[in-house]
Amino acid sequence: MSMKEDLNKLSETLRQRRDELRVRLHLAKEDVKDEWDDLEVYWEKFRQKMEEAKHEAEGVSKETRETASRVGEELKEGYERLRKRMK
Repeated sequence: MSMKEDLNKLSETLRQRRDELRVRLHLAKEDVKDEWDDLEVYWEKFRQKMEEAKHEAEGVSKETRETASRVGEELKEGYERLRKRMK
């Protein structure tokens, strides 16, 4: 092969890899956004339970405390997962 052919082959290979990576990057962004959207639902649920707890003060039901705690832990884990994926 001539140098010109080698360079053309290299250029084509690099273009293909670049295109593949661009598609994968786009899909990864969508995947991260989907996970963020799911976490936003949990955030709203957590906020609602916290508001209930504030209004009920000492009379907070066991169910409300447990739900807020569970949703809070799920949020914490989800945010950590998302943070790691974005590194």
